[in-house]
Amino acid sequence: MSNKIEKPENEPQKKNLKRRDVLKSLATIPIVGAVLYGALKKKEFDRIIGKNISAQVGMSHDMPPAIPPSNTSKIIRIGLIGHGIRGKQLAKGLGFVHPTMINDWKKGASENEEDKRYEEYLKQENLGVQVTAICDIFRTYEQMAAETGANINREGTGGKMGVTPKIYKTYQELCAAPDVDAVIIAAPDHWHGPMTIEAAKNGKHVYCEKPMTWTVDETYEVRRAVKENKIVFQLGHQGRQTDSYIKAQEAIDKGVLGPITLIEVTTNRNDPNGAWVYDIPPSANQETIDWKQFIGQAPWHEFSLERFFRWRCWWDYSTGLSGDLLTHEYDAINQIMKLGIPDSAMSTGGIYYFKDGRTVPDVLHTVFEFPKRDLSMLYSATLASQHSRGKVVMGHDGYMEMGESLTVYADPRSTRYAEKIKDGTIDPDNPIYSYIPGKKNVDAVTTATEKYFAGRGLLYTYRGGVRVDTTHLHIKEWLDCIRENKMPSCNIDQGFMEAITAHMGTLSYKNNKKVFWDAENEKIII
Repeated sequence: MSNKIEKPENEPQKKNLKRRDVLKSLATIPIVGAVLYGALKKKEFDRIIGKNISAQVGMSHDMPPAIPPSNTSKIIRIGLIGHGIRGKQLAKGLGFVHPTMINDWKKGASENEEDKRYEEYLKQENLGVQVTAICDIFRTYEQMAAETGANINREGTGGKMGVTPKIYKTYQELCAAPDVDAVIIAAPDHWHGPMTIEAAKNGKHVYCEKPMTWTVDETYEVRRAVKENKIVFQLGHQGRQTDSYIKAQEAIDKGVLGPITLIEVTTNRNDPNGAWVYDIPPSANQETIDWKQFIGQAPWHEFSLERFFRWRCWWDYSTGLSGDLLTHEYDAINQIMKLGIPDSAMSTGGIYYFKDGRTVPDVLHTVFEFPKRDLSMLYSATLASQHSRGKVVMGHDGYMEMGESLTVYADPRSTRYAEKIKDGTIDPDNPIYSYIPGKKNVDAVTTATEKYFAGRGLLYTYRGGVRVDTTHLHIKEWLDCIRENKMPSCNIDQGFMEAITAHMGTLSYKNNKKVFWDAENEKIII
């Protein structure tokens, strides 16, 4: 008699399920498959196919932990320079918003229980600062900034306000004020360099919105002023705080993608706001705007509301797509791969859609070469199509899509994953690694431009499982470094790399030729 135990004919045989088999089986059951996948992915799915994949990739799914609260025993006195679109966002990250914004958030929450903007703002850490000074050359924004700085209790209209910050008519006066320890600069591009230098010479710490400089010469002057005066400088690339970028750096460090030869970063927008055609406030006129101070070192032009509020459209004040949007993408890649300044840049493009008198292109393509790293980085942008192309790092063994989330795919011709692809453990059509920060609340974004930034992880991220404003985290890091005499993540050296890289792209476009970086002499060669 045989010792073998026979199974009943109606009992299914156990089977070594492969990843591809599981996915294909679920895909054949449209709705049930999706439900089953959701139920499986944390338990059975990981048990069946996750173990081998995790062993191959070596990546964790752990979210960054909550950041310890700041030591606020010493109050830092802040001066705000500029209170336009980005200035208001920076003030919010610092902990101050205008009472009317609180009204809007409360109204949104009352109409939609998923709208958590006000709730999240109230939970935002108090950074231990006092806004003591403000400066804006548009009277309406000037008054809004003062009222924002006084809103220390985060209340709506009619709430109890604190002391109103002092209003300064020039940034020079604000930078010299004895009751200011640090400044936040949110002025047009052509003022970033002069304002940073003035603040540094007065011993004020600086948080400057990107790009760092308007001209190449300013780049060296800003670096010198920051270092000679030993101030803490943070450039406004809040993507440094995005948790998916932190995971992307882990993937690079572990060689998950193999040798990387091409990086593609993109901008796609398709609305006037995204092309910098901003609304003009009805209170704006020659009486309420200090036009002469706005022009500064820029070429003289007669008063123009369009140029004042839509300054990004003209080289006279702007750095165009290179300084405005490319810098975010470059800084993200430099953060995770430490590329430094490229050896060369070549740009093409033009004004193809927005025929409104602007001088900066609305379509731009720039190729940066890094021969020492055996790779190229392509920046490709259009302001007249919203087709999403994202940010992709391409290696021999895999490619990585970066944004608010992170997804890694194996390349079908991979050497590293060849055996796993052959035996079906890895399917190149499906991710070998995904990192999706958990979120239950609506994004509460209202424009295509905001959705663009949200998709790139530039509006919020997660710490300890809690959604947090990335700008708030970036400002918090800067303030912590001031108190602890440390170097922030987007310090002056990182800013120098950003500025030179962006200027190389711009100079190539303007001169219609390839430009080079002489690293030994720190000089751009045209």
